[in-house]
Amino acid sequence: MAASSALKMKIEGMDCAACAIKIENAMKRLPGVSDINVSYSQESMAIMLDEDRTSPRTVEEKIKALGFTPFVANPDAGATRKLPEYSDQAWWKGKKGRLVIFTGLMFAVAWIIAHLIPDWGQAAYSIAALIAIVPFARRAIAGATSGTPFSIETLMSVAAIGALLIGAAEESAVVILLFAVGELLETIAAGRARAGIKALIDLVPRSALRERDGVVEKVAVEELMIDNVVVVRPGDRVPSDGKVIQGFFEVNEAPVTGESVPVAKDVGANVYAGSINTNGELRVAISHVAADNTISRIIHMVEEAQASKAPMARLIDRFSAWYTPAAMVVAALVIVVPPVFFGGDWTTWIYRGLSTLLIACPCALVISTPAAIASGLAAGARRGLLIKGGAALETLGKVKTIAFDKTGTLTRGRPQVTDVIPLVGTENDVLARAAAVERNTSHPLGVAIGEAAIARDLTVPASFGGAKATPGKAVTARLKNGFVSVGSPRYAAEQTSIEENVSDRIAAMEAEGKTVVVLMTGKVIEGLIALRDEPRDDAAPALRRLREMGVATVMLTGDNQRTANAIGSTLGIDIKAELLPDAKLAEIARLKEQGPVAMIGDGINDAPALATASIGVAMGGGTDVALETADAALLRDRVMGVADLIALSKATLGNIWQNIGLALGLKAIFLGTTLFGVTTLWMAILADTGATVLVTANALRLLSHGRRDAK
Repeated sequence: MAASSALKMKIEGMDCAACAIKIENAMKRLPGVSDINVSYSQESMAIMLDEDRTSPRTVEEKIKALGFTPFVANPDAGATRKLPEYSDQAWWKGKKGRLVIFTGLMFAVAWIIAHLIPDWGQAAYSIAALIAIVPFARRAIAGATSGTPFSIETLMSVAAIGALLIGAAEESAVVILLFAVGELLETIAAGRARAGIKALIDLVPRSALRERDGVVEKVAVEELMIDNVVVVRPGDRVPSDGKVIQGFFEVNEAPVTGESVPVAKDVGANVYAGSINTNGELRVAISHVAADNTISRIIHMVEEAQASKAPMARLIDRFSAWYTPAAMVVAALVIVVPPVFFGGDWTTWIYRGLSTLLIACPCALVISTPAAIASGLAAGARRGLLIKGGAALETLGKVKTIAFDKTGTLTRGRPQVTDVIPLVGTENDVLARAAAVERNTSHPLGVAIGEAAIARDLTVPASFGGAKATPGKAVTARLKNGFVSVGSPRYAAEQTSIEENVSDRIAAMEAEGKTVVVLMTGKVIEGLIALRDEPRDDAAPALRRLREMGVATVMLTGDNQRTANAIGSTLGIDIKAELLPDAKLAEIARLKEQGPVAMIGDGINDAPALATASIGVAMGGGTDVALETADAALLRDRVMGVADLIALSKATLGNIWQNIGLALGLKAIFLGTTLFGVTTLWMAILADTGATVLVTANALRLLSHGRRDAK
C-alpha cells in the first residue's frame, strides 16, 4: 500500500464556516483521506490522501458537486495548474454572480409573462422556480449524501418546493432569487474580509534591482538569494528583509509595522520587506529569501490564525449542529399541530411552517464569530499587531492582569546618560573627556557616553595609545593633560578621598536606580556621569490607558530592588524585583489564580514566562523569535501596542456578541410574526439573508478599528 501524500487545493466559493463544514464532512466520507484542514478564510483545503483508495480527481469532483470550484496543486492528470491568487474579480464574472443573473432572468421572464398573459402567470413562475432551483437542489442532495443533510440549501429547497406544491409559485421564485442574491452578498463580504491579506501581499514588489559585479539587473523577487545585494531607489519598496550596506536614509516602515514616522537607517541596520525608501539610494544585502521574509511570515501567521477556531466559534459550531435539525422539527410541528389538534387550515399552516424553515437558516449565526475574528486579526496585522489565532484574540480581551518584563520591554534596553555633574570645568568638558577615554570600548556604559557626546556634537579630545581596562572598575587612557580614568565610585574611593557632598550626590543618584561613573584625572575627581536604562517614551501613557481599561499591571524583573523601585515609581506600576526565573514563573502562576494573565517580554529570555502565562506577547520588532515564541507579537516596538491589543480584543468580543444578538434577535422577531401570519415566504428568506449581510457588515467594521488612533 502506498503511503499517504499531502494534497492542497484552493477552493473558490467558500464564504463562511458552514461551507468549510460541508467540505470537511464530505472528505471524512472518502476512504484514504485524513488530516483534513479546511479554511474558508483562505479558501483552501489541505488533506493527507492515499491515492490507492481515492484519487485526487475523485476529491475534486466531490467538491464540485457541493457547488465549489477546486484548483488542485497536483492534479492526477499530470498537468500543473497555478493556484489562484487573491483577486478583485468583478461580481458578475464569478460563479455565484452568473447564477444570480440567470435566476433573475428566469424571474423577469415569468413576471413579464404573468403581466402580459395573467392566466399563464402561475405556470410561468412555477417553471422559472423549477429551473432556477436545480443548482441549489443538486448542492442539497450532494450535501445530504456527503454528511451534511441539514444544509442551508436543503432548508431553502424544501421551502421553495413546498411553496410550489401549495400554489405559491411566485413566492417560491422570489425565495430562490433572494437566496441567490444573499449568497452573492456573502461572497462579496468574504472578499472584503480577505482584503487584509491581499493588502499584505501587495506590499512586496514583484521585481528587484540586483547588483552583481557593478552591474544592476532587474530580476523577480523569487530569484533573490541570501547575501545578494539589491539597490533600492527613492520611492521603491525593499524587496525582501536585509541589512543596509551602503547609504544613510529614512525608510517608511508604516506598511509593515504601522509606525507612521519614517525610521533612519544607517549601515548595518535591518530593513523589512515592503518598507519604502523615502530618499536617496540604499544598497541592501538580502538576509531572507522572499518566501521567508517578514511579510511572508506575517501573511502565513494571519492565514493560520484565521483558520484556527476561537473557543466562541467552536461553541457556535456545536450549537448549530443540533440547531438546524431542531429548527426543522419546529417547522414540522408548526405545519402539523394546528391543523391536527386545533382544526387549522392545512394550506395556511404549511405556508407558515415553510416560512419558519427559512427563518431558521443558521447562516448568520454560524458566520457571526469567524467573521468578527477574521476581521479583528486582519485589522491587527495592518497595525503591526500579530495575533496567532482566534483563541489568543479572545483571551486578550478577558485578561485581568498584565505582567511586564522590565529591561527592553518597559525600558529601552540600553543605558542612557541622564546626568552630567561637573566638578571641574563644564558639563561638555566632562562628557567629552569621558567619551575620549571610552572611545573604543564595547561596554554598554561606554557606548552610551560616546552616543551622548555625539548627540551634543562635542569635539572629543585625542588619546595617545590604547585605553587600559581594569575589569569591573575603570577604563584609563592618556589624554593631552595626563592619564584620565572613567570608573566606578568604589574605584574612585580606592584612588583618592571623596568629599562628603560628592558622596551624597552619588548616593542620591544611585537611589534613583542610576549607575554613576566618576571622571578622574590622576587622583582629582573632575565630574560625575549618571546613566540609566530609561523607560520608553510611551510606557507611562500605555500603562495609564491599561488601568483605565480595568486591567491591573505589574512589573516582574530580576533586577535589583533599588533600580526596579526607581523605574516603577516613574511609571506608576506595581513591582516584583530580584526574581529568579523560577520565582517569576511562580508569580505568574499566582496571578493566574485571580484570572487570565498576559506576560509581555522580548521573546527571547522571557520564553518560559511567555509560555506559562494565559497569553504571551513578544515585543521583538519583527525578529524571528518574537514572531514564533509568543501568542502575539508587536512589530511596532512600543508598550502602547499592548493597550492596542487589549482594545482590539475587547472590540472583537463586543462585535461577536452584537452579531449573535443580531442573528438570534431577527430570527426571534420574524418567528413571532410568522406564527401570526404576518411574514411571507419572501420576507422570511430576506430575514435570513438580511441577518447574514448585517452580521458580515458589522464584522467588517473591525477592519477600520484603530485607524483614527493611528493618525
